Amino acid sequence: MLIRKPSDVLPSEITPESVWRRRRSLLAGAGAAAAGLAAQGWPARAARAAGADGAEGAGAFSARRNPDYVLMDEPTPEDDITHYNNFYEFGTDKGDPARHAGSLQTRPWTVSVEGEAARPRTFDIDDLLRLAPMEERIYRLRCVEAWSMVIPWAGYPLAALLKAVEPTANAKYVQFETALQRGNMPGVRYPVIDWPYVEGLRMDEAMHPLTLLVFGLYGKVLPNQNGAPLRLAVPWKYGFKSAKSIVRIRLVAQQPVSSWMASAPDEYGFYANVNPEVSHPRWSQATERRIGEDGFFSPKRKTLMFNGYADQVASLYQGMDLARNY
Repeated sequence: MLIRKPSDVLPSEITPESVWRRRRSLLAGAGAAAAGLAAQGWPARAARAAGADGAEGAGAFSARRNPDYVLMDEPTPEDDITHYNNFYEFGTDKGDPARHAGSLQTRPWTVSVEGEAARPRTFDIDDLLRLAPMEERIYRLRCVEAWSMVIPWAGYPLAALLKAVEPTANAKYVQFETALQRGNMPGVRYPVIDWPYVEGLRMDEAMHPLTLLVFGLYGKVLPNQNGAPLRLAVPWKYGFKSAKSIVRIRLVAQQPVSSWMASAPDEYGFYANVNPEVSHPRWSQATERRIGEDGFFSPKRKTLMFNGYADQVASLYQGMDLARNY
């Protein structure tokens, strides 16, 4: 359970009653609207999700709240989540994804799952939407640049997808490759990294129940700028590990080289676990600024080990030197 004891909660962290009641009303309304959309396929739902510029998520997305993954933290305002993020395929400024991601083509969309699997398969987005029950989970997101958010994601554990292809005994790692649409992604014109974007997890990390395959946020279809039509959420790791707009998943025997490892190995390692005791070469990780709390003048928070999920995941790294394996 991720619910803290009352003695662990600061008064400043308690969600105001008005916000809490408004959120329950919004969720109820989203659930009712989603019931009418349940029989519709992905194209219809995605079409409703596109706003005036094609980047704003607006379509209702049905997901049952999972009470085991609820935080006392007040969720970050939706406008901040959708307008302050990293998606370098659309530019390096935090506002670039919202400005430019309307050009991302999200349908048709397929995801191939291949490699060390007994039943490799290419999934259509509709297949993936039906694969497992959808849940809403409220997760912390901690970015390596020392800012954080609290996001109500909607999806299901990545383990459900991996089990469907039956990993072999040789599958020790999972590699993710994201979309490369050169005509639609202005950021790939610049060699920030060697495109397409590649990330990876150890198999036990990928199968952990916290690792979520995400299709929506805030009760709506996942917006383009946040990684539509599907992405990862790995809440105990820095945000760059949660790959967006995934098109290929490979089960492999050897540890993959992720994009940031290849681009800046002195700054980014394979594990990328949130660790306040290990500084980034260009800034400290000991504190963070929560987006949506009084802007740049908000007081910094103390960064929590494993982003506050130590009780759930610390055992995965028992005996490892987490300063060396950063």
